[in-house]
Amino acid sequence: MGCPNQQSGDNAFLEHKTSSIRPSRGGLACMVNSEIGAVLAVMRRNVRWGVRYVADDHSEHSLIQSFKELRKQIFLWENRLHTVSPVLYLQPFLDVIKSEETSAPITGVALSSVYKILTLDILDIDYVNVDDALHLIVDAVTSCRFEVTDPASEEVVLVKILQVLLACMKNKSSVKLSNQYVCNIVNTCFRVVHQATSKGELLQRIARHTMHELIRCIFLHLPDIDSGEHAPPQGGSLSIMEQVGAPDVDDTYQNKQPNNGNVNLESNCQPPLVGSASDISLGTSAGKMDESATEVGDRREAAQNEGHVSMEPYGIPCMVEIFHFLCSLLNAMEHIEIGPRSNPIAYDEDVPLFALGLINSAIELGGSSIGQHPKLLALVQNELFHNLMQFGLSMSPLILSILRKASMEHHTNYRRLQWRTLVDLCRQQAFIAEMYANFDCNISSSNVFEEIANLLSKSAFPVNGPLSAMHVLALDGLIAMIQGMADRIGNDSPTPEQASLDLEEYKPFWTIKCENYDNPNHWVTFLREMKYRKRRLIIGVDHFNRDPKKGLEFLQGMNLLPDKLDPKSVAYFFRYTIGLDKNLVGDFLGNHDEFCIQVLHEFAGTFDFQDINLDTALRVFFGNFPIAWRIPEDSEEYLSELYHSICQNEIRMTPEQGAGLPVMTPSNWIALTHKLKHAAPFVICDSGAHLDYDMFAILSGPAIASISVVFDQVEQEDVLQTCIEGFLAIAKISACYHLEDVLDDLIVSLCKFTTLLRPLSVEEFIIAFGDDTRARMATVTVFTIANKYGDFIRSGWKSILDCILSLFKLGFLPLRLASDAADDLKPSFESEPGKPATSSAPASRMPSVAPSRKSSGLIGRFSQLLYLDTEDSVSEPSEEQLAAHQQTLQMIQSCHIDSIFTESKFLQAESLLQLSRAIVFAAGRYRKGSNSLEDEEIAVFCMELLIAITLNNRDRFILLWQGVYEHIASVVQTTVMPCALAEKAVFGLLRICQRLLPYKENLSDELLTSLQLILKLDARVADAYCEHITQEVMHLVKANAMQIRSHMGWRTITSLLSITARHPEASETGFETLSFIMADGAYLLPANYVLCVNAARQFAESRVGHVERSVKSLDLMAGSAICLAKWSCKTKEAAGEEAMKLYQDIGEMWLRLVLGLRKVCLDQREEVRNHAILSLQQCLTGVDGLLLPSESLSQCFDLVIFKLLDDLLEIAQENSPKDYRNMEGSLALSMKLSSKAFLQFLQDLSQSTSFCKLWVGVLNRMEIYMKVRFRGKQSEKIYELVPELLKNTLLVMKTKGILVPHDAISGDSFWQLTWLHVKNIAPFLQEEVFPGNELEQLQAKHIKTGGSPVSDGNSYIQAGETTA
Repeated sequence: MGCPNQQSGDNAFLEHKTSSIRPSRGGLACMVNSEIGAVLAVMRRNVRWGVRYVADDHSEHSLIQSFKELRKQIFLWENRLHTVSPVLYLQPFLDVIKSEETSAPITGVALSSVYKILTLDILDIDYVNVDDALHLIVDAVTSCRFEVTDPASEEVVLVKILQVLLACMKNKSSVKLSNQYVCNIVNTCFRVVHQATSKGELLQRIARHTMHELIRCIFLHLPDIDSGEHAPPQGGSLSIMEQVGAPDVDDTYQNKQPNNGNVNLESNCQPPLVGSASDISLGTSAGKMDESATEVGDRREAAQNEGHVSMEPYGIPCMVEIFHFLCSLLNAMEHIEIGPRSNPIAYDEDVPLFALGLINSAIELGGSSIGQHPKLLALVQNELFHNLMQFGLSMSPLILSILRKASMEHHTNYRRLQWRTLVDLCRQQAFIAEMYANFDCNISSSNVFEEIANLLSKSAFPVNGPLSAMHVLALDGLIAMIQGMADRIGNDSPTPEQASLDLEEYKPFWTIKCENYDNPNHWVTFLREMKYRKRRLIIGVDHFNRDPKKGLEFLQGMNLLPDKLDPKSVAYFFRYTIGLDKNLVGDFLGNHDEFCIQVLHEFAGTFDFQDINLDTALRVFFGNFPIAWRIPEDSEEYLSELYHSICQNEIRMTPEQGAGLPVMTPSNWIALTHKLKHAAPFVICDSGAHLDYDMFAILSGPAIASISVVFDQVEQEDVLQTCIEGFLAIAKISACYHLEDVLDDLIVSLCKFTTLLRPLSVEEFIIAFGDDTRARMATVTVFTIANKYGDFIRSGWKSILDCILSLFKLGFLPLRLASDAADDLKPSFESEPGKPATSSAPASRMPSVAPSRKSSGLIGRFSQLLYLDTEDSVSEPSEEQLAAHQQTLQMIQSCHIDSIFTESKFLQAESLLQLSRAIVFAAGRYRKGSNSLEDEEIAVFCMELLIAITLNNRDRFILLWQGVYEHIASVVQTTVMPCALAEKAVFGLLRICQRLLPYKENLSDELLTSLQLILKLDARVADAYCEHITQEVMHLVKANAMQIRSHMGWRTITSLLSITARHPEASETGFETLSFIMADGAYLLPANYVLCVNAARQFAESRVGHVERSVKSLDLMAGSAICLAKWSCKTKEAAGEEAMKLYQDIGEMWLRLVLGLRKVCLDQREEVRNHAILSLQQCLTGVDGLLLPSESLSQCFDLVIFKLLDDLLEIAQENSPKDYRNMEGSLALSMKLSSKAFLQFLQDLSQSTSFCKLWVGVLNRMEIYMKVRFRGKQSEKIYELVPELLKNTLLVMKTKGILVPHDAISGDSFWQLTWLHVKNIAPFLQEEVFPGNELEQLQAKHIKTGGSPVSDGNSYIQAGETTA
């Protein structure tokens, strides 16, 4: 039951190299026989045994006789050795070992013989009585007695004793050893270790090594032991510490010659083993550490009297005893008195350290199996932890000396060892998370994680000296915790949902429980709530410690205490809240006020004193606060024992004043163990990052500050790399948990180390950058973070951009840094010589080779000539300088700075917005600077970056557009002279429109409206870039004409084109663009018709181009009337308000068209003027299907035709023929236009009420034109043309029934008015129009119908009618 599996012995033991060698049966007999001979030979060399040698065997000593008997039998057993008890051939050797008469050499040979039998694997587990044989060996060796002849031989025997005992444990048959015998083996070995402290160093080391091997052999079996076995109560018959006697020689040994004493490993009549050194009781685990070790009788007799548990195959019982014994050794330092005989590894100095090594071996091999056995687990939790804490908090010089040895050569002092241990704990991420969960999130516990984080942070700062190893150790601890969190990202680490934790109502915090500690969704939420309450409670505690009354009121206001205080809530607040001033609590509870007394009763009720004695209860109770207390006088006898206990370990109500470190006193330990019994379940954190967000929020600020300080002061590259890894880990975690402020702080800190924010020349920068590993590493890290975690950068973009601009100033950035998604297209134009270049990124350069930037104008070229000799004399850079420059350039290229902008389309919206604002801010700062060329180049570079990210984020255009537009507008409106910045702004704006119009139809108006900024350019600036602006507009229109639909958009386009009409370089491109829009009405719309007609008129009137361009412009205007006809036809088919509105708009557009043509008809150039008249005639008479409102027709005659006739006549009469050539022809054409237009619209005009007036106006102009003179002579051409046109008009009117003796339009006045004016023009026309008696017939017909006779034209004109 509970013993190691015997079948797995081969795998369970530490094997000797010779353990697989098993001699044959005949060989075994020979081997035993040879060992007999060896022992006898040594014995006979001794004087005592040599004298007694005689021929008669019966007279010989029993020891020699037993060997001779064995010789006779050994060869008889060789064929049945497995049936022979091993006791028979081992007994003679064991007798020699136990004999007091034998000397050290004889005992040593006997021990060697037994050792050989054990190591040759002769004792098989299946042999008869093999367990008895092993027990006899253990008994004999642990009872070994021999004469001391010299110190060297004594040490040899002790070494062989250790070998034999270890061989017993390593033998395959050792699984049959009982618990008691295993304890005996450990007991004996430890006594040898103790005795070796006064021997040679070799024996000391062998003894310690053997002890380690024993512990390893024993605890190696722990995983194979059934967990159902229960250990007996400690202090029973198995207690190893009651058996351990001192293996030391008696007191007379120190003063006698070596050959006069004996050595006895038995503990009979010997002082306690450790008592001589440390006065430690090796008693039970009941806490009696000062009890003397009891004497132990004969081992075999004691074993026979032990119970069943002690004699069964060894297992948990012996392991419990051994582990308990090792734990008790840890407090040996309390009683150590250093003697004068201390040596380098003296026992008195390193008993606890030696015990720690043994315990460590046991735990390493036992592993998690310890948790399956309650007794072992209890030892670890209680005694081991207690001793370890007391051991670790000790500050005695002796402890320091031990710890210096423990730390080997790597730790020079106790403090460094403490730091190393703390750093090792920080590397255990599960430990860190569980520490935070179980302490920092526990209202009744200290913020251990927070304290450690602050401690590591402060300790990493070198305050008044250089950076030391301690600072680096603290840094390692910080980075270890951060790196662990970073490594866990991805293992179920979403951004925590920060639910509202406001305490809206009071809830007793001590009643809040977690529903399920196995489900992270439950316990993580629970812990966060408790941490939130704890933070609020700590604030309340601070108020309470200043003023208890106001503190309680504050807690009520925070809903941490009820609105109406009750004793229970206040008592629980006192009981479970940390940080309270215990003196104030004591004063409150000691107050005689009724409420305070009730609180005291409730407070006492929070303690559970069940099953604990009064001593413990008092320690627990008064450890919480100081209060006056009184003990009844009639309890003297009972309290006597209590008095002595308190005298030994006093009850501390308050910590010692000025105590720097906490002391694990017995009272503190008792209080701690009592508290743990009622503690909440321990939260076990798996590999998930459940609490990393909360821990990182605490750790991030101190970590950044500490790592930055170390990074700033350290020179070792490995430490710098460690800092960089820490920075990257912080960035990764910050991005994962969306902690933008933390990431911004990190970037600001890193940018300070890049040296890019210092004003350095190129040579200084290359030298500084090449020699400064810190700066290079920081630079790469900054841009690595920007590329990987840019989504979560906010204000940090300003620092990053400052670094980028510094690199640009120094000329180390790629030429296409600000490329956008469409940069694979060729540029729309190339900069001409003498004009500012559109590319702003400078080439990387060595200043000693490349000249400085100079103006490209005339003054700049002249200054280059002046300084030509100086530039030629500049020395070439050395190979080292060129190599450093190239290395720096390669490093900067590896930063992939361009990716920040080209990949900006993947940035989150807020980060992208902050990046654009940072660019605008930087550009504005340089624009307001010294206005130097360098500042302008930087401003241009910023503009390029801004445009690039705008183009790369077309899907989020609205997000960026307002800031981009405002920046461009500020540049455009404040620039008064041509410069690169204005150029970049204007053409960047055009580029944005070109790229985005195809994808953003809903924003086309806003985009095109923005182009009106170009119209606001200063005249000098506009003139410088007009040609290129027009080219860009042309590309914009040709690519996006279908997307431009609004009147506002076309208004901007046509305004830009109209400006070019009079520009000598831009007009051709402008006209080409206008022709693209208007030709064949391809892109004419009601929204842009009037705008395009006006633009075409501008080109027609312009004299910049040839006459042909004006003529083509007029053709475009005339041809546009076809579109009006098409739209007019659509109004016929459609119905409703929209159709009617379009019908009215068509009339308005037609009127605007003819008005525009009328203006060109007055052009000074004959070809243009005459072509304009013909084009106007075409628009009036040559468009089929065009339906126009009557109001438009009337307005056309009044505003266009009559106005044209009058203006042409005025020009002809008032201007020289040299200025206006052939005006006669233009007048004739205009007269024809008038006649044809009248006849074209005659039917519609005749229905108008103002027809008579309009007709009189036509007649008046004809009459006037008949009288016109050129150079004093009447124009024959016009004189002949007008009557003919009038005759034709009258005939048409006659045919249509409009011109009759009696008309229905205006009575007889229309007939009379007509002939009155006709007689003034051509008196003979009436006869030609009404030949023969046709007029008489019409009059007769009129009289017959009841009308009046037709007047001959001389009759009276009614009032209201005019002749002009």
